[in-house]
Amino acid sequence: MTRFIVSILANLAGLWLASYFVSGFLVNGGIKEYLIIGVVLAILNLVVKPIIKLITAPLIIITLGLFSIVINAVLLLTTDYIFNFFTIETIEALFWSTIIIGISNVLGGITNKIVA
Repeated sequence: MTRFIVSILANLAGLWLASYFVSGFLVNGGIKEYLIIGVVLAILNLVVKPIIKLITAPLIIITLGLFSIVINAVLLLTTDYIFNFFTIETIEALFWSTIIIGISNVLGGITNKIVA
């Protein structure tokens, strides 16, 4: 349960940082919308992402892990597709927001291991 909460908080922080620093990455609304997107991203990362990584393991190995960025971008685009108040306008915005949210999730994972 703690892992899920830390994942939500890491996604929330990453979403806020991406919307602040990346033009073309828009979340219309307040903390409620960020929280909804954070929960959905956490669920996708904890349930769907391991399955996708297992299926695409050869590509991840061949690209030395860089294909993980593509997987994260697809999950972020899926979330964009689900909600009307969340918009990613360009591929550049998708790339940079994926990097920022990915770094936030890595830091959240490190924090979770330290606390646990």
